[in-house]
Amino acid sequence: MVSGKQLADFGYKAFSGSMMLLTVYAGYLCGVRAYRLLEHRRERQEAAGPGN
Repeated sequence: MVSGKQLADFGYKAFSGSMMLLTVYAGYLCGVRAYRLLEHRRERQEAAGPGN
């Protein structure tokens, strides 16, 4: 039989694990967005020409 404490511990571990994965995924998305932003900025500067 599973006690209430064991069930609560499992729930806490499952919740904290999912929050950790969500945080890692959000960091990944933020990094990809920043990389694309810098890439587009570099392309615009190259398209403007060496005179600018």
